[in-house]
Amino acid sequence: MAGSIIELTGLTRRYGQFTAVDNLSLTVDKGEIFGLLGPNGAGKSTTILMILGLTEPDAGTVRVCGLDPTTEPVEVKKRVGYLPEEVGFYDDMSGLDNLVYTACLNGIPQAEAGEKAKRLLERVGLADDSHKKAGKYSRGMRQRLGLADVLIKDPEVIILDEPTLGIDPAGVKEFLNLIVELSREHKITVLFSSHHLHQVQMVCDRVGLFVGGKLLACGDVQSLASQLFGKSPYTIEAGLDLPGSHSGDSAANQLLGDIMESIMHIDGVSDIRKENLMIRVACNRDLTGEIAAVVISSGAQLKSLNKREYGLDDIYYRYFEGGDNND
Repeated sequence: MAGSIIELTGLTRRYGQFTAVDNLSLTVDKGEIFGLLGPNGAGKSTTILMILGLTEPDAGTVRVCGLDPTTEPVEVKKRVGYLPEEVGFYDDMSGLDNLVYTACLNGIPQAEAGEKAKRLLERVGLADDSHKKAGKYSRGMRQRLGLADVLIKDPEVIILDEPTLGIDPAGVKEFLNLIVELSREHKITVLFSSHHLHQVQMVCDRVGLFVGGKLLACGDVQSLASQLFGKSPYTIEAGLDLPGSHSGDSAANQLLGDIMESIMHIDGVSDIRKENLMIRVACNRDLTGEIAAVVISSGAQLKSLNKREYGLDDIYYRYFEGGDNND
């Protein structure tokens, strides 16, 4: 990353008595794919409108590519591409003609526009449909055309607002992979707004969790898990087979106690619990190797070993459904 390209400081936007965005401060780095995650009405779209200069904040400041969208909206729009939830095209024009038209509106000469549009259509997988009228495009094809449309002016930032709605699962995966590839190839910063957890986790370097107009947490999935689940974002489950355990031998219980005590002394382990011959170890990093070594060296058999790392679904549930985030 090479410094912040989006900087929001104390950003607030009200509509009457309703506060859509409440004292938001956030930075997004150049070349980063940043996810705005939250339920409908969380303030994501209003934040995007202020970044684009399409609505003005009541308080706070916005800087995009070093520019203020409120006072320099045209300059910001030259550098930022925006793909809304519903993309509008001239349905009686071909996909190629729509792109060329957009290119010309952005000051690209006609000859150059045609070649550039063809290259982009090839890149987004629409080369074979470039002469088909946009009105005949499927939802997924329109979104691909929309991505080409925002890229035609070589933006520094692209903003995607719920871009996968209405696309079938296979199309969603292809579209998200395309976003990542294009971002990495062209060093484009991507702001991805969605309420689909798995999609955000698939593509985003960092995530901001929004609810009620406020940014509740920000970071990569691992750091968010650490914030929410204390110093134990990993749980490792080990299934054991101890000599004499099936006959009620007291030596088996002693061996299990010794194993648990040894595991507790491993650096990074915060808690250990047992359920019959299953032990669950809470730790701050992946300690599957160390735990397996303790079990095997004790003379017990390791029947199973599973690692659970908290994901975005766990994080989302804790914030938006589970309530208490201070555990």
